[in-house]
This record gives sequence, structure tokens and C-alpha cells, in this order.
Amino acid sequence: MKNKKLFKITTFLLAAFIFGSCTKLDETLYDKVDYNGFLATKQNVYSMFLKSFDQGYVSIAGGAFQMQENPADQFMTPNREGRWLDGGTYYRLHYHTWTPQESYISGAWNDMYLGIVQANNSIEIMQTLDIAKFSITAAEQKEMIAELRTLRAWNYLRLLDLYRNVPLITKYKGQSAAELSSGVAQSTPQQTFDFIESEIKSAVNDLYTKGDPGTDKFQGRWTKGSAMSLLVRLYLNAKVYTGKEKFKECATVAQDIINGKYGSYAIESRWDGIYDWDNDKSAESIYAFPSTFAYSRWQYTSGMYWWMSPFKAAPYFEFTDFIDTNPKQSLQPSLDADGKEYSFALGKPFSKFQKYSDDIRTKVYKNLGSSKREGMFLYGYLTYNGNKDTVKSSTGYTLYIRDQVGIYYKTVGGKLITIGPGELTTNKKSDMTSADQNSGVYMTKYPMYPSNDARKMEADYVEIRLAEIYYSLAECKFREGDKAAASVLLNNVRKRYYATNSPSLYKTDGSQLTEMELMDEWGREFLGEGRRRIDLVRFDKFNSGIWWDKSPDADNTRSIFPIGQSVLNSSILLKQNPGY
Repeated sequence: MKNKKLFKITTFLLAAFIFGSCTKLDETLYDKVDYNGFLATKQNVYSMFLKSFDQGYVSIAGGAFQMQENPADQFMTPNREGRWLDGGTYYRLHYHTWTPQESYISGAWNDMYLGIVQANNSIEIMQTLDIAKFSITAAEQKEMIAELRTLRAWNYLRLLDLYRNVPLITKYKGQSAAELSSGVAQSTPQQTFDFIESEIKSAVNDLYTKGDPGTDKFQGRWTKGSAMSLLVRLYLNAKVYTGKEKFKECATVAQDIINGKYGSYAIESRWDGIYDWDNDKSAESIYAFPSTFAYSRWQYTSGMYWWMSPFKAAPYFEFTDFIDTNPKQSLQPSLDADGKEYSFALGKPFSKFQKYSDDIRTKVYKNLGSSKREGMFLYGYLTYNGNKDTVKSSTGYTLYIRDQVGIYYKTVGGKLITIGPGELTTNKKSDMTSADQNSGVYMTKYPMYPSNDARKMEADYVEIRLAEIYYSLAECKFREGDKAAASVLLNNVRKRYYATNSPSLYKTDGSQLTEMELMDEWGREFLGEGRRRIDLVRFDKFNSGIWWDKSPDADNTRSIFPIGQSVLNSSILLKQNPGY
């Protein structure tokens, strides 16, 4: 089993970071602490250095993930026979009626700022560290500081994306009296954009390049390639963030990454190679958080992928280490109660996969033994134990999981019986308030291997992969009018899903590539990877679009989230976002 001790980190000195708001620092002690006195070994230094990496991994699950996926057109958390009502939280996410009081809005903010504050602290310690005492070279010192600055920039990029108007905090010690008492005022989106851009460009020269000696053991750390990939993200969405396009700049950086200027990367030939247990060796992975069952595995939690399965599906995976699965999130439906495809263009994620009939991802997920699986979705009857048993609902009826939402069971002789394939329900209601446990196809992108499999939950969480760079460059080419080049770039990734010379591959003249097809292709490739909202915003569809049980918004206010009320209450300098 690969070494995942990067995130088995000693908690030390940093507990005092937890304050009412991450923009208000009310401890003055740290101006007087000599951190060299607390760092006895080189391992202590690295433990301190890596603390904010651990926090970064924590922050990818939960609130930030829900804020990108649930308000968009692919995932849903409907009321399932009285479950997942949660005070209307998920209704409000779906209908874009959230309020500043939502806990996940403040929670995501605090998660990211905690990582920033931890990074600030570590940067300041590293800058004044007696490196000779710990046998750390000046080059190592510069490299670690550059990584922390890049990690901080990644957090600020996510804050800019979700909230737009955020405070820039770059100090840990030496806060002014005003900052200590009142916090830090928000910067404009342009100022935050400029800071992120400047930080990355400044830090990248001190970062290692993938392939440098020793970087084969450099797991979960920032490199030149991953830093420049953040610039691709920043530039791709620049018009959304600041009103100024940066597609040419995005294309230049993306092409450099593809050409190997910042390290050697390559697209996986296997569709699931980038998500499987050995993806720490994947040439497609640009930045990933190390995961293992014995240590950190945040993507395998209830905040993300573990709760993207039906109730009581754990026996299907033969995984018994956790409490059973739970359908917090499944795909929005493609079909109405009568089995007819909805007429709206957005959403309908499963039908978008089925559009290309030879897409190997559309197979039902199944563990094959020896740390192998096939398929990416759960639907239909899920049988296990030599086909002797079938996954049932929490109330006892056999599940027939379908690409529809509604009530698909009936009472016969006092028993609940599932309405099977080909049968129609008499209840035609299909909305967020009325789903049963048959409703909605489930995604299983990261493998759920059995409890007796040595590789269970071993897959790293891939935050940045080369496919994103190809797709970003393809979009830039598309926007320039070069649909042919865009189609070729997309096919470089898409070819792993289809047979050789498949008609499902785009024609290289670009004649098949429309804006809607490009949006659909973003949705297929990055389904459930925590980015669908911003992709819809960039195409100006998030507020104006129509998808299942979702009408257009009155305006674009909801393209960003409010500042959480508990955050606002902690600082007199923070101002609520417009429209809230």
C-alpha cells in the first residue's frame, strides 16, 4: 500500500486559529512566540508546513461541494418519503432561494479561511526559520514558501468564485489594532483576481517541476504544473469574476501545460485510471490530495461520494466498514413520469451520457474483484450475493432505480411493491418534494471496493487533472471560432470512452460542436467534480437556464452566494453582497 502519511499530521500550535470569524484575529500572543523553540526536528517543520494542506483536503467536501453541484442542473437532493427535508435546505439550494443564514454558506467560508490563516502562519514561520538547525536548504525553504503561497491562492480562487467580495488576509502575526478589533475589509473582485494572479506568477519559479529528482515521492504537493493550472482556471472565468475576458491568456497557459513546459503529463487511456486506487501514479493527475482508508479520505465521506448511493446499498459494494449508504445526492431525471424525455436542453445528465451509445461509463457499476470495477452508474435492479439478493429501500420494497423522479411503488396485499420496468405510475408528480427511493440514477466515479480489498478507499482525490486543461483550451478555441481545433482537443480525452474509430467521436471539422454540446461535454467529463455551477455561470445559463423543476431566476444575483450571517456578525467591516 502506498505511503499516505502526508496527512497524518501532528496538531501543534495552531488550535488558536479558531476564532469567531476567519477575518477577525483576537489573539496578540503570536507576535512574541519564538516558533524555533517549538520545532525540535525537521519532521516538526514539515508537520507545521503541511497543516494547511490537510485543511485544504477537508474543505473540498461538504459546503463548497454542495454550493457548486446542488444549485446546478445535474444533481439533486429531493424529499425521499420524508427523508432529506432538512428544514428545506436542499429545496433552497435547488430553487436558488438560499439565505445568508444557511450553515453551509458560512461553513465553506470558514473552511477556506482557516486554510488561508494556517498558510499565513506557516509562511511567516518558514521565512524566519533557522534552516541550518533543521538541515533544510535555502532552496527547500523557498520551495515550501512557494507551495504555501500557491495553496493560499487556490483557497482565494475558490472564495472569489463563490462569494466574489472577500477580504485578502496575508498576515498572521503583526496585525494592527484596527485589524485585531474589527477584522479586514473586503477587496474588490479585481483586487482579489490580481492578487491570485500575482501570487501564482511569483511563486511558480520556486516550485518543483513534475519529474524533477525526488518528485516521484512528492505526493499531494504543489508543483509548477498545478500552480499554472490555477491560472488556467482563473483566466477561463476572468470575465465572470472581473468583467474582462482572458481567454487568450488562458489558451497560452493551457497550451504550455499540454506541451510539457511545466512537467510531463498525459491523458489516461483507461476511463477510470484517473480515479482508481493507483491514481497517485497517473500521468493525468496534476494535483491530488492523498487518500487511504487508514488516514484521510474526505471524498469518501457523507459530504461527497459515500452518500451518492441508494439506502442500504453497502452490501452491493460488499463494503461493511461504515454505516450504510444514503441517497443524499443523485442525478436529476431525464424522463418524466411517462418515460418521455424532458424538452428542456440543460440538465438530463444521464441521457447526455446515453446520447453516445458505446460510452463504457454508462454500464452499471460493478466490482470485478482484484481491485477492478466497471461502469460509473447505479441504476435498474442491483443484485448481489450471487444474484440471490437485491438492494431494497429503507422501507422494504425492492429498488428499481430509474432516470425519473416520483413515486414508483404501490401497495399490494399490505406490502410495498416496486413498479417495474415498462410500468407507469399513476402519480405523475415529479419535483423536489416527491421522490421515492427508486428515483434518480446514482454516480459512482471513485471506486467502492469491498471491505476485504486491500485497495479499498485508496484512490486519491484529484483536484486538477490534465483533462481540465484540454477542455479549457478547447473552450478557448471554440470561443475564437476554431471549432475544428476544439473538437480535436476534446477527442484527445473522449477517445478513451468509445471504441476505436467510434462514430461517437466528434468530426474533426468541428461541425458537431455547438455551445450546448460543449456545455454537455463539460458536464459529462466533470460530472460530480464540484464545478458545474461555475461552468453554467460562465456560459450565462446558471440564472437564465431551465432544467428539471427549475425555472429561470429573476436576475443574476444568485450567480454568487451571500456572505454568511454568522460571518457578517463577526466583523463590522464586512458588507453583504448585493441583492441579499
